Amino acid sequence: MATQRQEKVNHALKVEISDILLRELKDPRMGFVTITDAEVSADMRYAKVYFTVLGSAHDRKINTEMLRHSAGFIRAELGNRLKMRNVPALDFRYDESVEKGIKMHELLTKLGKEEDERAEKYGKDEK
Repeated sequence: MATQRQEKVNHALKVEISDILLRELKDPRMGFVTITDAEVSADMRYAKVYFTVLGSAHDRKINTEMLRHSAGFIRAELGNRLKMRNVPALDFRYDESVEKGIKMHELLTKLGKEEDERAEKYGKDEK
């Protein structure tokens, strides 16, 4: 469980990295990237930064490479913006939870339709 200090740093990293990507990073390869979460380690030396990309698997691969390549620049910008003695090293990871949530929603929708069809076919008492 994260401490209150870790939660504050997590939130600050998420907000500031999103702003850096929007305003400072001028990479033509960058697609529509959204920072979904940040998790700083207990010693605050390392941070996992989770992101999603709107687009295909190829877009995801390109943006993952671009973010990992730009990690040093982003870390330097964070050093200018955050009042921390040491800025954590950034490890960018693709967040698959959004895709999993979409698949789960599709499965539940399909199951609901099948139940409705079964109810219409055999009567409304048997669901």
